Amino acid sequence: MKKYLPIALLIGFILFGLSAFIQSKPSDKNDRVYTTVQKYSPYYMDKRFGGLTIMNKEDPEFKEKPDNMTLFKEFERLEKKWGETHLKIVANTLIILDNNGSEQATLPLQNKEELDFAQTFYGL
Repeated sequence: MKKYLPIALLIGFILFGLSAFIQSKPSDKNDRVYTTVQKYSPYYMDKRFGGLTIMNKEDPEFKEKPDNMTLFKEFERLEKKWGETHLKIVANTLIILDNNGSEQATLPLQNKEELDFAQTFYGL
């Protein structure tokens, strides 16, 4: 029994590490749609010596510093919340709105994958 204990502990630590890694991974994104929408999103990650912080371009007082395990999930939650009110799809075109509800930009969705991504990721 004593000779199997170090092997069992090693396997246990590896499994816990893999589980944490898989849970903290960000979800897959459509590059074309996500990068275009991200230009207009107020949220961004500020990289400093102390780590990553989620900041808002419109509110200088807004700073969130989640732990490394939940950083990407929290960032996605904020982007999705913003996208629900500032994005809409009309005739396979993604319309990006500003805070007043006026049109800021449009992005024609070229295929079903882009349309599905916009609908599922941003909840449109």
